[in-house]
Amino acid sequence: MTTKNIFIASVFMLTAIGFSSCKDELAEIKTLNVDRAFSPTDLKTAIINKTSVRLTWDKVRNAETYTVEFFANGDMDFSGSPFKVVEGVKFGDLPLTVRGFAGATSYSVRVKAIGEGIEDSKYVSATFSTDPEQIFLPVNQSKIETKSAVLNWTPGENATKIVLAPGDIEHLVTADEIAAGEATVTGLSGETFYTAKLMEGDNIRGTTTFTTLLDLSTAIQVSPSDNLVSLIAGASGGETFALLPGTYNINADVAITKSISIKGYKPSDKPIINGMVFRLKSTVGLKLQDLILDGTGNTSNNQTVVYDEDDLVNVYAPFIMQDCEVKNYVKGLYYVNKKALIESTTFKGNIIHDIVCDGGDFIDYRAGLSKTFLFENNTVYNSANTARDFFRMDSGGATNFPAATSNITITANTLFNVSNSNSKRILYIRLGKSAPITFTKNILANTDAYYTNQSSTEINAFENNNYFNAPNFTASDVKDAKNDASTSKTALDPGFLSPTTGVFTISNLTLINNGIGAARWR
Repeated sequence: MTTKNIFIASVFMLTAIGFSSCKDELAEIKTLNVDRAFSPTDLKTAIINKTSVRLTWDKVRNAETYTVEFFANGDMDFSGSPFKVVEGVKFGDLPLTVRGFAGATSYSVRVKAIGEGIEDSKYVSATFSTDPEQIFLPVNQSKIETKSAVLNWTPGENATKIVLAPGDIEHLVTADEIAAGEATVTGLSGETFYTAKLMEGDNIRGTTTFTTLLDLSTAIQVSPSDNLVSLIAGASGGETFALLPGTYNINADVAITKSISIKGYKPSDKPIINGMVFRLKSTVGLKLQDLILDGTGNTSNNQTVVYDEDDLVNVYAPFIMQDCEVKNYVKGLYYVNKKALIESTTFKGNIIHDIVCDGGDFIDYRAGLSKTFLFENNTVYNSANTARDFFRMDSGGATNFPAATSNITITANTLFNVSNSNSKRILYIRLGKSAPITFTKNILANTDAYYTNQSSTEINAFENNNYFNAPNFTASDVKDAKNDASTSKTALDPGFLSPTTGVFTISNLTLINNGIGAARWR
């Protein structure tokens, strides 16, 4: 019996010693000492301002600093000397932005960690390609004429020529123009959208676009002293009315009986049209461009644009509102309460604000529809505040035109303080599968609205939208609400410059680089 007890005691002692030994070994693993720094992980690159790169990587526990090397190739060939070296980078310096790269060029980058008293880590690597260089300055609209344009770039920066399309127009740059950073290009055509490239040999140093002024020899010139309403009434169809700068006091609903265009002659000095409501008669189209439309003074208190006649046989011609400022209309912006099938409806590049929406929704289709509806690069603020929905398209359009499909695209807009109520909808669109909606790259800010609670709202794509102080687009608890559940959505602060004065320039680089919101503010 004594022998057995001695044996058991011995086993317990050996087991205890074994456990003690394991615990000591585990303690060593927890305080692992190595003779080399760990390599960084998750190295990512992003292009900033065309020719700079922003780097991020995950923190390494035993790294004091990091060294970054760049090589002028895109195939991760790290032989020879690096093109650029950045040493002594602290993790707190991330994201690290490095400048001085050529435009439209591929590079390789590698990063290693430096520890104290240990060997450097192995490198991790990646590649990136810069965008074409941009040394063109923003186009000064006051320097654009019908057949010429003054283009500016950073003074002193070398260039050999400016190439414009369409027309394959070339302007050879002189030494004086390089010193001034300014050249006047001639031989252009009126009302033409040009793309200009600033070249140095075969390298593109900048790209810009502009549209020349109307050719008054092919348009009807109108001054504030003329009777614009009478001119419109006398139109035979196809005319373009070129409005010179100034104020046009209309203060009335005006019938549009023929397809016409009304454009401001100088985009840098838009004419102001006060109190005019555009009432479209059957089948006509209308283009409004480079105008300031102020609803103040209109006694009917209608929407800006109203479709005025039923037509179940013929199709209305396209409607376009482009690069206009629209403000102070009472009922809404666009109203289709007639059996009207419209070939296309386009709102592009506009600034729209203080549309009260008393008695109507912002965009309001009750009985008609458009084959295509495009709402792109617009800025809308302080509109339909708590009273109404934003985009409304009732099922009456599908009922009246059962064979039609309405393709709806809403992209790259900045919407601030619109339909600001948790009972109001941005997409109150009830056309079902005949109206697929694409909603992408929009900023929605400072609104409690939500998307929709209608089963007949057919959303084809939610992609890359940003919601700031706008929680109900992603997490509305309204019954049957449709939320944006995409992985590409963000909730970043755009850093608007001065929203109270209608200046929505954004400072958030992620939104800028991803092309989110109206282009004019990026």
